[in-house]
Amino acid sequence: MGIRVLLIEDDQADAFLVKEMLLEAAAGRNDADGNAVIHHVTRLDEGIRQVAEGGFDIILSDLGLPDSQGMATVKKLAAAAQHLPIVVLTGLVDHEVGLEAVNVGAQDYLVKGQVTGEMLIRSIRYAIERKRIENEKAKVIVELQEALTKVKLLSGFIPICASCKKIRDDKGYWQQIESYIRDHSNAEFSHSICPGCAHKLYPDLYPDNPDSQGK
Repeated sequence: MGIRVLLIEDDQADAFLVKEMLLEAAAGRNDADGNAVIHHVTRLDEGIRQVAEGGFDIILSDLGLPDSQGMATVKKLAAAAQHLPIVVLTGLVDHEVGLEAVNVGAQDYLVKGQVTGEMLIRSIRYAIERKRIENEKAKVIVELQEALTKVKLLSGFIPICASCKKIRDDKGYWQQIESYIRDHSNAEFSHSICPGCAHKLYPDLYPDNPDSQGK
């Protein structure tokens, strides 16, 4: 299956060159992944609408569009397509601009007029892989944070009655200990009677010394 590319470029000549370079690069490759299925739009708002509908692997976008200019373009795209890699196409031979684009959300940048088909397809592949790793890291961080939250649910001081063992919640109400733990964790309870309590409750059934069976 080919790489599904959303191309956001208002200059028809530049858009044509990008398509031709990708076709040229694909022709020199034997693997199917070298092919690219390109969907072209000319405005940022239309690109964002297409992103919301899904079906893309990467976004190639010019910085200067009819409805957005400069770093604002990258920021809006990065916010709307957090799961997708972005490669910026710029006509400015300015590495500072490219680095700034990467800092605000792009995975790579390419200077128009200095790009070959092979450079373009390599940039696309690297950007997809970098974004995949970034997404996996973000997922792991969320999972670790959720696990840490669960671990901390019953940490700290818990007010418990020394006699009946009820626990006072943060609203001042006293609850049975099993109710409190069930509400603050994923634990479930099954009820039984330990040997020590069994001797106290049913002494006729347990004539032996309970201390010897209390474990």
